[in-house]
Amino acid sequence: MRASIIIFVVIHIALHLNGVSSLGNVIYAVNCGGQSHVDSLGIKYQRDPLDIGTTSDYGTRLSIRRVAPSDQLLYQTERYHSTNFGYPVHIKEDGDYVLWLKFSEVWFNAPDQKVFNVALNSEHIVVRDLDIYDRVGRGAAHDEVVPFSVRKGELIVNGQKSDFDGTLEVEFVKVHGKDNPKCNAFAILKGSPDMIPNLAPLAKPQDELQEPVEEDKDPQEDEAAREARKSRTVKPSGPRAVDPYEVEDTSYLVPILGAVAAFIPILYCLCRM
Repeated sequence: MRASIIIFVVIHIALHLNGVSSLGNVIYAVNCGGQSHVDSLGIKYQRDPLDIGTTSDYGTRLSIRRVAPSDQLLYQTERYHSTNFGYPVHIKEDGDYVLWLKFSEVWFNAPDQKVFNVALNSEHIVVRDLDIYDRVGRGAAHDEVVPFSVRKGELIVNGQKSDFDGTLEVEFVKVHGKDNPKCNAFAILKGSPDMIPNLAPLAKPQDELQEPVEEDKDPQEDEAAREARKSRTVKPSGPRAVDPYEVEDTSYLVPILGAVAAFIPILYCLCRM
C-alpha cells in the first residue's frame, strides 16, 4: 500500500512537471514546420501537427543571429501557406497568459515582401503588418510577445473581449498583395510578459566603424586664421617638385663676360697709340 502511494506521487509530479520550464507553466509549444525540440530554457516544442500549407527547413542553411546555437532550430524551420492558417490550442483554466511568437526571415533580401498579420480567434489582431525583414533583416530572430487573459468564458486581449469556448486559434493572416504568412515557432505560457527574456540586441554597422575625430575649433580663431593654419600643416602626398624659378639662372652672363674680355686688349692698344 505504501509503495503504491509513492508510485502515485511520483507519477503525479512527473505529469505536473511535463509542462513546466524555468519560465513557468507551458500550456502549448510547437516548432512550426519541424520536429520536436527542447530549447535552452527547458521548453519542449512539439513536432508540427498541421497538414496544411508548406513546411520548410531552408533556414537551416543560415546561422540565426540574436539567439544561442541551441535555440536556432526554432527560427530555421517554418510553416507557411498561400492563405490564412492557424493552430488550435486548448486552454482549460482562467488566468493570465502570454503568446510568445518566434520569427525569422530566411528567404527575402528586402522589406515589403512578406507582410502578414497575427490574430486570435479571428477577432483580435495582435500583430499587424509584420514585416520581419524590415524589423531585423535577414537571418535574425524576431519575437512578438502578446499578453491575453481568459475570464469566465471570455477572451480578453488589449482590453477587448470576445466569447471563449476553451479553444484559442492562433492565426496567421495573409495581407493582400504580399507574400505568404508564416510562423517559425510559438509557445503559450501562463503568466506575464515580464518573464519572457529579451533577444540579444542587433549588431549595428556603425558600431563597427570608427567615425573620424573632428579637430577641435578655437572659438576665438576666425576662419581666415584657421585656413592659414591648415595650409601650413598640410603635407604633400608625393616628393617635392623642383621649382624652375626657385634657383637663379646666370647663364645669360656668359656671352657678356666673353665680350668684355675680348674688348680689354683692344682698349689697351688704343690707349698706347
